[in-house]
Amino acid sequence: MVIKILLADDHSVLREGMRNLLEREKDLKVVGEADNGEEAVKLVSELQPDVVLMDIVMPKLSGVEATRQIKQISPATHILILTAYDDTS
Repeated sequence: MVIKILLADDHSVLREGMRNLLEREKDLKVVGEADNGEEAVKLVSELQPDVVLMDIVMPKLSGVEATRQIKQISPATHILILTAYDDTS
């Protein structure tokens, strides 16, 4: 069984790196990439991935809100939220 993955992050370099890393595994396939939350929701509807790797901070629609919408339209899709904050406080 091949696991279909959608990458959702507004940083193209991160998406490219994740794609390269994930596609080294024979049972993982990146089926799409979204650079904002709205596009992630749209692509989940079209592509029906098994897993979405989601950034929290994205333009147009946050990763949190995109996750809510995705779970409404595709409850079986698993979502992993990946994020990094540079907080010096």
